[in-house]
Amino acid sequence: QVTVRESGGGSVQVGGSLRLSCKVSTHTLRIYGITWFRQVHGKERESVAGVNWSGNGTWYSDSVKGRFTISREDAKKTVFLQMDSLKPEDTGVYLCAVGLSHTDYVFHEEYQMDFWGQGTQVNVSS
Repeated sequence: QVTVRESGGGSVQVGGSLRLSCKVSTHTLRIYGITWFRQVHGKERESVAGVNWSGNGTWYSDSVKGRFTISREDAKKTVFLQMDSLKPEDTGVYLCAVGLSHTDYVFHEEYQMDFWGQGTQVNVSS
């Protein structure tokens, strides 16, 4: 059974930074693509950043491009989301999800993911 656990959320002011971590309990992380999603109360869940199984491909939503960076350390079975220049609209629950992958495609749809974490709360205040 694969489990996914996020950490690193918290409260920051506008313009600040946070680094989220996603720890995956699995034999090897190298068979999974990883994607971060964001859930804002009253809105649909949206994907914000993804990385493919090999780490040589990434994807970002337009709303975070240039401010967020996703990276993976397979030896630690951990994926990171560095969030800089945070805005109030970045507030929400950030969920990490993993999807079994056989290609270099970067997942960014919910149906592509196989295992989900519970999420970590991010609050950005002005």
